[in-house]
Amino acid sequence: MKYIDEYRDRDLIMKLAVQINRSVRGTYTFMEVCGGHTAAIHRFGIPSLLPEAIKLISGPGCPVCVTSTDFIDKAIEYSAKEGVIITTFGDLIRVPGSVTSLEKRKASGADIRIVFSGLDALETARINPDCKVIFLAIGFETTAPGTAVTVKQAEKENINNFFIFSAHKIMPPAMDAILREGTALSGFICPGHVAAITGSSIFSFIPEKYNIGCVVTGFEPTDILHAVLMLINQVNRRDPSVEIQYSRAVSRDGNRLALQHMIDVFETRDTMWRGFGSVPSSGLALKEKYLKFDAEYMIPVTVKSQADNKLCICGDILRGIKVPDECALFRNICSPENPVGACMVSNEGSCNTWYKYRPV
Repeated sequence: MKYIDEYRDRDLIMKLAVQINRSVRGTYTFMEVCGGHTAAIHRFGIPSLLPEAIKLISGPGCPVCVTSTDFIDKAIEYSAKEGVIITTFGDLIRVPGSVTSLEKRKASGADIRIVFSGLDALETARINPDCKVIFLAIGFETTAPGTAVTVKQAEKENINNFFIFSAHKIMPPAMDAILREGTALSGFICPGHVAAITGSSIFSFIPEKYNIGCVVTGFEPTDILHAVLMLINQVNRRDPSVEIQYSRAVSRDGNRLALQHMIDVFETRDTMWRGFGSVPSSGLALKEKYLKFDAEYMIPVTVKSQADNKLCICGDILRGIKVPDECALFRNICSPENPVGACMVSNEGSCNTWYKYRPV
């Protein structure tokens, strides 16, 4: 198939749904670990096509959602410094910190600018040589290569007023943490955009270590239903493996050029995930060669972060323990217009997608 409408063909969708129903031999719980999948599953009404024996739950796939309160508080502290310009992707400015948000700081006069890439942030540094420009670098393996290329370009041009504050994370350690914690899963719907960079091989430890299958999946309804069918077949055969459903974009080895940029610029470190705490070797920090672009190293700040609202269950949702409508705040106080927790902020957040697409 070549065109989007083919992946949304009603007849093909219904045929896949029938195949899934015929293949069910027990109960199955599959977790998607990509915010794009979470949004697509609910936007296309996938749960309504599945039998009750199949449960889809969301994991830590939204980069905005898993960004820690401490990171937000430090970004807010940076924004209060004289001569500092904060550059960030749009969703992040609405994530609540301990006391306020970047959005509210911007409304109060802080110089906080929305950009679409690290290179946009670098251009801001070029045209504002008297300011320190800090790029809030978030995202998984999908966006980290772009930040790496940006840092290399800053080095090449000797742009000394550009810095990154890295919240980049890699997905496998979080998936490992979920399984070590004991969350009962029958398989993973693995992130297609991450795997387009890394290759599917990064998930091989899951069937090898935990005897649980993985399918790397695209984002159209037929992709997701096909992945569910593939996972059911793995469970029924008792033969867990890593399969690629999204073969039009993903290979086993990934994008070697993008991976090399990441290897050149970043090294892994322990880092905080909302809902998880510190996850070993799951964050990306600049290597020593590039420390002059590291905001934490060059412009250190200290903050005292407060605990998140105790009624907000965003952390439990990110670990697959609870779902949004189990939260006392959901729809009552917490909404996309007034997000109490990070899971309600981004279009890829579980609470946000449930709010928009699930019936009341």
